[in-house]
Amino acid sequence: MSDDSAEAGRLAFDTDLTIYHALEAKRRLLDAVHSRKALELDLSRVGEMDTAGFQLLVLAKREAQRLGRRLAIVAHSPAVLEVIEFYNMVAYFGDPVVIPAAERS
Repeated sequence: MSDDSAEAGRLAFDTDLTIYHALEAKRRLLDAVHSRKALELDLSRVGEMDTAGFQLLVLAKREAQRLGRRLAIVAHSPAVLEVIEFYNMVAYFGDPVVIPAAERS
């Protein structure tokens, strides 16, 4: 079986990662993980994230690991960072935390 996945890609979310958007976000995340050997997530424009959104990020990270692929969060909004820090999962994702100075409180 050949691997037709592209080398790398980037996926940006500009909607909230909450229970209200979970189904669509899950589809987008898993499609991107399955179609790229390396995926960068730009979450800089996510205004709100709840436990459902956090669970989707964990799911995507685990699926990427299962497939031997790389998933990295390359930009965090304050809302995303707050939830990841709340669950003490910054090290799990292993990505540098970059928030533009203008967005810091």
